[in-house]
Amino acid sequence: MRFKLIMALVDEAETEDILKAAREAGATGCSVITSARGEGLKPEKTFLGLDLAGARDLLLFLVAEPLSRDILETIAAAGQFDERPGSGIAFQIDIEDAVGLSSQMETLTQEVEDQI
Repeated sequence: MRFKLIMALVDEAETEDILKAAREAGATGCSVITSARGEGLKPEKTFLGLDLAGARDLLLFLVAEPLSRDILETIAAAGQFDERPGSGIAFQIDIEDAVGLSSQMETLTQEVEDQI
């Protein structure tokens, strides 16, 4: 089975909603790295050298390739990435190989078969 890695940088207040939406779209798990920092076109404002921007979370989803585009679009809709500037960004990359997924393979296989 082929996999994609979806990476999403989101406001920490949106993390739980995005995780829930991704699971409903077929993601079987996620790794969350907290307290990330991001910067868009315009640098965030500071006060006496302190960042005023809220904390970001980096969400990592390893998903079955046939489900990846739907999950990516669901994440974007849940986080309103296109509607609210600075709300987040998500992208996917190909995974050449992965190990440690034996406990999820039956579920992943079933979800892919249901899509076909």
